[in-house]
Amino acid sequence: MIVNRVTLLGNKDHGKSTLIGSLLINTGSVSEQRINDAKKTSRKLGRQFEPGYILDSFEEERENEMTIDTTRAQVKYKDTGFEFIDVPGHEELMKNMLSGASYADFALLIVSAKKDEGITEQTKRHLFVAKLMGISRIVVAVNKLDAVGYDEGRFAEITKGIKDYLERIGFKAREINFVPISAYKAENLVKKSKSMKWYKGSSLIDTLVTLSHSKKESAGEGLAILLQGTLEGNKRSVFGKVLSGSIRKGDKIRVLPNGREARVKEIFVSGRRKPMATVGNVVTLEVDKELGNDVKGSVACIDKSACKVGSSVDALFFDTKPLKGKLSIKINSVEIPCKKIMVSKTVNIATGETKSKGSIRPLQAAYVTLSLSRGIAFADFEKIPELGRFILYSDKKFAGIGIIKE
Repeated sequence: MIVNRVTLLGNKDHGKSTLIGSLLINTGSVSEQRINDAKKTSRKLGRQFEPGYILDSFEEERENEMTIDTTRAQVKYKDTGFEFIDVPGHEELMKNMLSGASYADFALLIVSAKKDEGITEQTKRHLFVAKLMGISRIVVAVNKLDAVGYDEGRFAEITKGIKDYLERIGFKAREINFVPISAYKAENLVKKSKSMKWYKGSSLIDTLVTLSHSKKESAGEGLAILLQGTLEGNKRSVFGKVLSGSIRKGDKIRVLPNGREARVKEIFVSGRRKPMATVGNVVTLEVDKELGNDVKGSVACIDKSACKVGSSVDALFFDTKPLKGKLSIKINSVEIPCKKIMVSKTVNIATGETKSKGSIRPLQAAYVTLSLSRGIAFADFEKIPELGRFILYSDKKFAGIGIIKE
């Protein structure tokens, strides 16, 4: 069974943990012991049963009503598996949100329907980061409909507001699914709600199942293998993952950025000899020449069409803290010093509008040019995401994340 990774986006108080706790219970994906533990915690704190307590790991988090650590919960339904990545919504832990989003197959955004909550700057920021991470498949769960009397108008108001923003930042809003729910009462999660008969769509879990079966975009046509190293004691055997294209026995490859070439003598996929390997395969290649002392982070190509080589790259960057001291980026599993960052345009995340020049500010975005200490192999994020995503560090501390735009 293939497990779909789903990152949860949204404000910390809009009901993410409650939603996943209720899904775990109503799909039979959690043990009775875990449910009883959550009930005991609720009684101890003098509250009604809170499904979100199933997820929380630490007592102090429950007492503060804040989920701090990134939590992963497995839900199984109709022979489909989901791993929900419950990431913090508050700004101080944006790093966790970015890390969770970067490994997700699609995203689930939770927005509260309550009048004093609704669409916030945090909502927009999370949608922008999802766009930045290349997550185009999103489901929006409009939560707490029970708190507004199951008002169809309120659901329509939030739906329109989010669609308008999605269009401004480059999403195809017509492809985004919206589901009205009450996470606490488990309405429209697995079974359709009798209180929202005006909603004609599928339940949330059925919407996720349908989305998980939708066709994913294929990788580019040119060969690109991200290399991780050589086999111990054999520098003519390199291993890595095929990110784009395919490779056959006898092909001549070029390793970038060093430019060395060799011919493929044998191909092994999962330890078995194969005549060829394609996208997604983890491969070991036996070649007729050594390709260098350290190939980790290099890219094996057949021609230059799949990726580029350079010490300067243009990117869209999201900043989480002031940039100071020594800068470096981590790309293709290796860290490289960054000599300079030039800003060409800043991005207003609230509106999606851009402005020439300006400076990078925390929790804002900008189009930039990075000058690196040496050449790297890279690709436009839209073509090969794995070769077009990087993390920026400031004095060895996480400072933001970006995607290459060529």
